[in-house]
Amino acid sequence: MRPLKASLCVLLSSCALFPTACTRPSPPVAQAAAPAQADAPAAAREVRISGTIQAVRSSKVLIPAIYGSTGGALTLTHLIPNGSSVKEGDLIATFDPTQQMDSARDAQAKFDDLTHQVDQKRAQNNADAAKRDSDFKQAEADLAKARIELKKGPLLSEIDRLKNEEKAGIAGAHVESLKKSNALHDNADGAALRILELQRDRQKVMLERTQNNINLLTIKASIAGMVAHQNVFRANTLGHPQEGDQLYRGQALLSIFDPTEMAVICSVGEPDGIALARGTRATVRLDAYPDLVLPAHLEFASPVASSALGSPIKNFSAVFHLDKSDPHLLPDLSAAVVISVGQASRPVPSAPDTTAAVPGTTAAIPRPAGAAPAGSPPGAAK
Repeated sequence: MRPLKASLCVLLSSCALFPTACTRPSPPVAQAAAPAQADAPAAAREVRISGTIQAVRSSKVLIPAIYGSTGGALTLTHLIPNGSSVKEGDLIATFDPTQQMDSARDAQAKFDDLTHQVDQKRAQNNADAAKRDSDFKQAEADLAKARIELKKGPLLSEIDRLKNEEKAGIAGAHVESLKKSNALHDNADGAALRILELQRDRQKVMLERTQNNINLLTIKASIAGMVAHQNVFRANTLGHPQEGDQLYRGQALLSIFDPTEMAVICSVGEPDGIALARGTRATVRLDAYPDLVLPAHLEFASPVASSALGSPIKNFSAVFHLDKSDPHLLPDLSAAVVISVGQASRPVPSAPDTTAAVPGTTAAIPRPAGAAPAGSPPGAAK
């Protein structure tokens, strides 16, 4: 009994000296996640697209192609100044028509000569046809006379009767020969006349073409708008055409565009294609005039993305119509189209955890202020 009492005394003494060692530790509590707060408002991102300014209505004027020309150059004698405003039908350029006027005079002379030949041939055919008709009527009269003489056969001698029969046969053969020859002569004369008429008509076409060439050398505006000179090959260099230059057919001389209605032609990357919806609003900035900002809306976008040969990058073609005109707008200016697109909402970081879960349950209870976090050693609370 004395050893047992001694052990109890030592245990009580240790509990009195170290009370924390005799306390039972609380079970560990798991922290519950705080309820998510409402998502923050969606932020906006910008899609920037590069493009060029183009006129909605424009017309390109080419150096005229002259019929019959062997590729020679044309001399520019008049050109409207660059940037001029014109109306439909106004004179904008002329070329030297001297060579074409000489060709037109030669063609007119040949046409007049062939016309006289046709008239002369027609008159000659009519005269020949009248003479052949007269000869045919004379042959028919001789045949009729010979037949009358044959009726006198019983009254004439045998020799006279045979002579009359021979004359009647010759007259009949002559009539038949004239019938055939007259038909052949008529066909030959008609063919000769037709050849001359075809030559005259061909020369008339040549005359009309030379006159049309002269008209082509005078260029007039097809639409109303502003004139913009194009770069052409002149004096072994590229530059704007000037009066007196030798220019070759088929080159672009100038363009006429309507500055009141412009658009931006651009290429949109495939990842940004979601921003292309009809009527999408955008802002346009010109690289040449950074302070100029113009509103625009999407006019058209290609439904299928395309890529260059051998390139994996695909793009959509899009046209943005400018809602406002400005005197600074000119074709082929580089521009940037900026589209504001709503960005997907992202969760906002949660507040620090202030709840604790009851072990074995999913319920959460508030943690007292100043309490130590779960799992901390006893006595860590402040």
